[in-house]
Amino acid sequence: MRRSVRGAVAAGTSAVVLVGGLVGSTTIAAADPTPAPSPSASTSYKPVTLSPEESQKLCAERLPKMIARRDKLAQRISGGADVKGSVAWLNARAAKQKANGHDKVAAQLEKRAKRRSLRLKELGTVQTKLASFKAEHCQAAK
Repeated sequence: MRRSVRGAVAAGTSAVVLVGGLVGSTTIAAADPTPAPSPSASTSYKPVTLSPEESQKLCAERLPKMIARRDKLAQRISGGADVKGSVAWLNARAAKQKANGHDKVAAQLEKRAKRRSLRLKELGTVQTKLASFKAEHCQAAK
């Protein structure tokens, strides 16, 4: 279960980065004879413009899916002991393992629960990024 949550967070984060890259980055010309600057040198990027059709498709199709996926993950993680994959569910499993004398397994489950609770903070950051992108780039045409 740890991999699916981590993968979903990574996919959502990479999708935000991809969307931000489409809007805020440029491509470097392959025939450019100047040497590439060192990573520490500051560079200014020119924005990439999307056609209205591309922008509309991104805002209408992809962004709502990413928001729904983020909300679904946050709801599952913060769910009760009866919600499989939630922090409370992992803690309940750890308590059950500890009661059965499996202290090592219980410790592993408690560590997973702690890591998973930290994912809520990451999902909050993702939510902020998605909302700011939507507010900035997905406004109705005037």
